[in-house]
Amino acid sequence: MVDSREYTFEGASPEVHEDAHVSRESTLVGDVTVEADAGVWPGAVLRGDVEPVAVGREAHVGDNAVLHATRIGDRVLVGHGAVLNDATVEDGSLVGFNATLSEAVIGGGSIVAQGTVVPPGYEVPPRSFARGMPAQVSPLSETTIDPEAVFEAFSSGGYTDLAGCHDDLFG
Repeated sequence: MVDSREYTFEGASPEVHEDAHVSRESTLVGDVTVEADAGVWPGAVLRGDVEPVAVGREAHVGDNAVLHATRIGDRVLVGHGAVLNDATVEDGSLVGFNATLSEAVIGGGSIVAQGTVVPPGYEVPPRSFARGMPAQVSPLSETTIDPEAVFEAFSSGGYTDLAGCHDDLFG
């Protein structure tokens, strides 16, 4: 179904799973796929014109985030205001508020701190912590961060539950 937030581009239309939560206040353009139990929050823009945009199961794209030619895996949380251009974020990762990723790969189970800039060509290994401008990368095991606590606090599953409580926002 195409409505005011979904736009066809060169014959490609967004595909949103019936169990996904996509805000009426977000914009999806072209070759965009949103999987089951995923959420796209108000103000987010997913633009699949140059390359596809894919949002995995139970992944969430926060308010005012922008994804262009980007793939995010299952249970990924993209924070408010993040900008991802030609990026891949593998399963179980967290991209913090206002982070910027361009032509980068974020390995599974990693955390990209808020405000971090991951420049073109970076490949962040799985289970890493990236922070700063430009990003400095450390294995999570070498930091004082408790990744389980962070993932629990910002769990994409928790966001799935929250999205289910917003009937008017996602109706």
